[in-house]
Amino acid sequence: MWLKVLIVLLFLAVLVSLSSALFFLLRDMGAPESKRTLYALGIRISLAALLLIAIWYGFDSGILSNTAPWANKY
Repeated sequence: MWLKVLIVLLFLAVLVSLSSALFFLLRDMGAPESKRTLYALGIRISLAALLLIAIWYGFDSGILSNTAPWANKY
């Protein structure tokens, strides 16, 4: 259960980071020295990597499973 909560929180954090990067991009259009957009996107990439690692760990440990009807067809 804790892993599913962690995955949802990481996904929401990725969305927040992406929206803050858009906000910084629109806010700092004329400022050549502003790197807030770059930092926000770097945080998004780190959070997305953590999200993928959490999903991989869930499938590898058996906490998460695939229940799609076509998953066990082959």
